[in-house]
Amino acid sequence: MTRTTVIIGASGGIGAALVRQAETRGHAVIGLARSFSGERHVNLEDEASIAAAAARVADLGLAPDRVIIATGLLHADGRGPEKSMKDLDAVWMARNFAVNTIGPALVAKHFVPLMPRNAPALFAAIGARVGSISDNRLGGWYGYRAAKAALHMTIRNIAIEWGRRNDQSIAVALHPGTVDTALSKPFQANVAEGRLFDADLSAGMMLDVLDGLSPADSGGIFAFDGSAIQP
Repeated sequence: MTRTTVIIGASGGIGAALVRQAETRGHAVIGLARSFSGERHVNLEDEASIAAAAARVADLGLAPDRVIIATGLLHADGRGPEKSMKDLDAVWMARNFAVNTIGPALVAKHFVPLMPRNAPALFAAIGARVGSISDNRLGGWYGYRAAKAALHMTIRNIAIEWGRRNDQSIAVALHPGTVDTALSKPFQANVAEGRLFDADLSAGMMLDVLDGLSPADSGGIFAFDGSAIQP
């Protein structure tokens, strides 16, 4: 049976790579993105847009086996991660949460009800190792760290609630590593040699991780190599 996978953020570096890698594996892929127009458009900062995208998928008569959110906000419009408290700005922090936390939560609200109810189903979102509270040794990056930590908690909540209705469901966050995309471009000079990954390599490894998960892993945070990340 062909797996149906919805990938949100399909125009970005990681999202487009996930589309390519999933299609290579024989998945029927529905790619959605803010930059797409018409039926493939979705804007995670607009719940009506998310609801409309879910309705279009439902109208196709599809019950997606997988929904993967490959979006993320780290820098935009001349703003980037805060180096210290003096850089904190309420509007910028709110946008970090809107894209990195609230948007994925609303995707779950509208897309999880479309997914199989008594069969394997998987919901995943791109998290980040810097969203691990226990792993934070450097500080800084207030908005991004906090939003990704909140995403990890959101994923845990989804896993608990969804698991009560479908004991074959899995909800996880994925850390893709530092990937050679526009999101990481301003920070690549600080990446250790051999630790900057090609997008297709990272996407393929993350799909391998997803293929190896079981419902017992639901609610967890996993790196591209399959290792668990502590909250």
